[in-house]
Formats: sequence, structure tokens, C-alpha cells
Amino acid sequence: MRFSQLITALNQGESGLQAHNLSNDPEIINGASLDKAKPHHLTFLEKGNALASDLKKSNAGAVLLPPDEILCDIAKQSGQAWALLKNPRLAFAEALELLNPRKVPEPGIHPSATIGDDVELGEIVSIGPNVCIGKGSKVGNGSILHPGVVIYEKVLIGEGCELHANSVVHPGSIIGNCCIVHSNAVIGSEGFGFVPTELGWRKMPQTGSVILENDVEIGCSSTVDRPAVGETTIGAGTKIDNLVQIGHGVVTGKGCAMAAQVGIAGGAKIGDGVILAGQVGVANRVKVGDRVIASSKCGIHTDIEPGQVISGFPAIPNKLWLRCSANFKKLPDFAKSIRELNRDSSN
Repeated sequence: MRFSQLITALNQGESGLQAHNLSNDPEIINGASLDKAKPHHLTFLEKGNALASDLKKSNAGAVLLPPDEILCDIAKQSGQAWALLKNPRLAFAEALELLNPRKVPEPGIHPSATIGDDVELGEIVSIGPNVCIGKGSKVGNGSILHPGVVIYEKVLIGEGCELHANSVVHPGSIIGNCCIVHSNAVIGSEGFGFVPTELGWRKMPQTGSVILENDVEIGCSSTVDRPAVGETTIGAGTKIDNLVQIGHGVVTGKGCAMAAQVGIAGGAKIGDGVILAGQVGVANRVKVGDRVIASSKCGIHTDIEPGQVISGFPAIPNKLWLRCSANFKKLPDFAKSIRELNRDSSN
């Protein structure tokens, strides 16, 4: 695809095209990072002059830039086609979709699939090899179940969903419209519920369900557990990375993002627009307010007010954590000074 064709398409999107230079109109076959791009690649910048030196070294055929005259001049001098956009990262995402059209399986049911009694299948669904759908479940219009997907009994899957290979959805789970569940993810598995007795641990039956609202995405090998009673709910538009554990009875708000190895204990309440970076842990029944950002490896043991940026273990405000961490390496010197002061005072 020519860069001029990409620009025409991007102008219809949400990335805010402002200007472009097509004196050079290269053939673009894919996107690439700034340092590895070749003449047939598209790349982007979004942080202005801080990356100007990298742009000078790039061999990219075309580049998407933020509004910046210096970067435009560098691109011109390098002979690169360019476009100025309000949001170059978003434009790059749109461009990758155009350059790599999604491959959709043909509608139909593979002969090796097992479909239980009273299952309802919508129009234009694709049921892959060795898929198993339990009794009384429903799959909405246009949904895709890739090979090896297992759907237990009385599961509801909305329209336009895609469940990748070997993902599992347990009984009574409800998946909204346009959701994506990646390979080996498990929705509605039993919550970790046991009652201590004199004879050992007594299992608490996990009779609740899991609800994924519309436009939720669950990463590979992540789990969303069902509770003993009630629901575990993942709010609309929430994106969950690989290897994330969502405990029983957790409720997340809308539009949250959770990176790899996040763990949320049972009963926690997560507000709208919360961002949890990699390996963040949230304790049992903690409430995290709207728009909170927790940096990686953060341990959240108490309720967090809305809008805070937090870090550390246990979690504290990020600015305070930065000040504290700057002093960690000085602790041996501080300890030495205190011992000397104590020795002087005793003399």
C-alpha cells in the first residue's frame, strides 16, 4: 500500500491528521520500530525532540510525527515521507490494522466439534475443530470459537466475540458483546474458598458466576474466578494482560487496564479507568478509587482514594516513594552516623 493511500485512510480515523508530505510516496508493507525500520516500513514518534537524533538515524520510508517543526525538517532532510498527527501512536495502530487485515475464519461448524442439547448458535458463527459447547449455552451472532475452546453448560456468549484456542468458560458465565478471550484463559473457574476445621480445610462451594461486560479483553493464561455466591464482574472496555489472576467476587469498573502478573484478591472493588502495572497485588476487599494508577510491583493493602498515583510495597503516593527510594542506597551511611552519634553521646 502506498503511503498516500494510508494517509487517505487515516484521515477518516480518530488520530487527528493535520498535515503531510507526499513528495516521496513509498510502498509500505508493514510497520516497524524507529531503529529497525527499512525503506518499506512505516514508523512513528510521539515524544518530540527527545527522539530527534533517533529519527536522523532511521531508515524508515515514512514516519508519523507529532506536530513539531524540527522533526518535520529532519524527516525532509532524510527523504522520508511524513504526516503530522495529534496522536501518532493511535494513527500507527490504525495503520497496522490497514496493513494487516484481520483474518476471519469461514462461518460454520467443524465436524469434530461437540454441540450439546439446547445450544443456541447465532448467525455467521465459526465453530472450530474440537470445540465443545455444553448443554443450554448460547453463542451470539458473528462470534468465533477457535480450536479446542471449551464452553460449559448454560454459558451466554454475546455477539462478535472471539475465543482463542483452548480457552475455557465455566458454567453460568456471561460474556458480553465484542469480547476477546485469548488462548488458555479460564473464565469462571472456582474461587479459592475453603473453611478451616479441626479436620482440615472444608471446601466452600463456588456457586456464583462471572460476568464480562461488553468489549472486555482477557489475555493468555489469565483467570477470572467465580465466587461462592454472587458475581465476579469485569467492567466494559477493560483490558487484561496475560497471566493475571482475578479473585472471586472482584468487581472492576469500566475501562481499566491490568498488565501481566497482576493479582487481585477476592472481594476487591476496582474503580473506573484504573491502571495496574505489572505484578501489582491488591489485597482482599480493598477498594481502589477511579483513575488510580499503580506502578509495577505495587502492593495495595488499604483503600486508595480516586485519582492517586501510587508506588511501593506497601503502596504510598508515588512522589513520596520516589523520595524514599532515592535514600535507600544511603541507609548504610545513615545507620553508621546514628551509631557514631550514640557512641559519642554515651561518652
